[in-house]
Amino acid sequence: MFITTLIFLFALTIIYNIAHDPLSVSVGFSIIGGLITCKLVPEFKESFIKAKLTGKDLAKDDKEPPIPECMGVICATVYLVCMFFFIPFPFMEWFSGKGKISQSEEFHAPTFPHHKLGEFLAAMLSLQSMTFLGFADDIFDIRWRHKLFLPAIASIPILMVYYVNFGVTHIVVPIPLRFIFGRIIDLGFLYYVYMSMMAIFCTNSINILAGINGVEIGQSLVIACSIAINDFLFLNDADPAVEAHLFSLYFILPFIGVSFGLIIYNWYPSEVFVGDTYCYFAGMTFAVVGILSHFSKTVLLFFIPQIFNFIYSCPQLFRLVDCPRHRLPRFNPSENKLEYSRVKIQKPLKKPASFVLDLFELLRLVKVDKGETSIEVNNFTLMNLLLLKIGPLHERTLAILVVVIQILASCLSFYIRYHLVHFFYEVI
Repeated sequence: MFITTLIFLFALTIIYNIAHDPLSVSVGFSIIGGLITCKLVPEFKESFIKAKLTGKDLAKDDKEPPIPECMGVICATVYLVCMFFFIPFPFMEWFSGKGKISQSEEFHAPTFPHHKLGEFLAAMLSLQSMTFLGFADDIFDIRWRHKLFLPAIASIPILMVYYVNFGVTHIVVPIPLRFIFGRIIDLGFLYYVYMSMMAIFCTNSINILAGINGVEIGQSLVIACSIAINDFLFLNDADPAVEAHLFSLYFILPFIGVSFGLIIYNWYPSEVFVGDTYCYFAGMTFAVVGILSHFSKTVLLFFIPQIFNFIYSCPQLFRLVDCPRHRLPRFNPSENKLEYSRVKIQKPLKKPASFVLDLFELLRLVKVDKGETSIEVNNFTLMNLLLLKIGPLHERTLAILVVVIQILASCLSFYIRYHLVHFFYEVI
């Protein structure tokens, strides 16, 4: 308790003494957000249990007591409050009279950067909307076909701000494809469709790579830290993108702080579940910084495991192959380990299902057991695939393995972004 108080006071000191440096203030709020989250989660556990906001850990013994669910809403709320308090600091120079003077205006009145404030408020509105929609999903258990497009609704504020402030809808074509499409293509309305689809993907891709203790926050923390490292690489006064990457850091650093405060209780053995609220909140945070900071392709590079998991899951997600409600690994109580879960498909197989199974079997992505009236295959998720290839693993070991894969994928992403990029674009 004493050490926690000292850290809290240290963070307040940073904010008070270096108020003119928004990045340092953001670090201070990140520390405070993490400490508050760490403090509030155990205090609200009983309240969530009394409200029957609980879930059963399907990867544990049946005798395990119900665990508080939807705790991602605590993390997201602390984050939003910290960001509300942070909003004035990037504009502190203007408040102190040191703002830039517009020579074109009468009396040389300071010109407030309304476009930057608009970006902040739109980002906050999208994050707040996604948190609300995620919590509604946890409460009402919205069907997949309905909740799939919730992030698109929450992304409307940032798309509006992008349209008003920038409105750029053209893209630079990769060098190998320029002999077909030319150097630049104007996508027009399709560019906004792309950004909306990015919000949908970022939120749902984290949500489908889930199901064991700590894996949702673990992968999100690796992605967030990767984005932060990428941002710091651009913090050079001579770099024209410095403002965009500072904007990204203002949102990513507090996210890292509150996520660390929550993972303490969500890591194996989990005391709380984060729920869909956290997955949607995390995904929308990444979508916001990718869209408004103008490096969406780089953000998507950090989603390599999620992209693989999504493509691998598509046959089940789009019902080409039978998809059970829960596809998480199966718990073997005799060994206290997780095994890959299976789904039974009745014969005769439809042509799309038969094609998918033949293709995946050729690529050694599934194990098919054929019976007289049905066949059994492993569920199409990254975690089930790992268990299929490696064998049964303890839940903590599997969670660590997923996080390690995420870290290795981020290293590959940095290599692609800063070395292989020369084969596709002139400017990095």
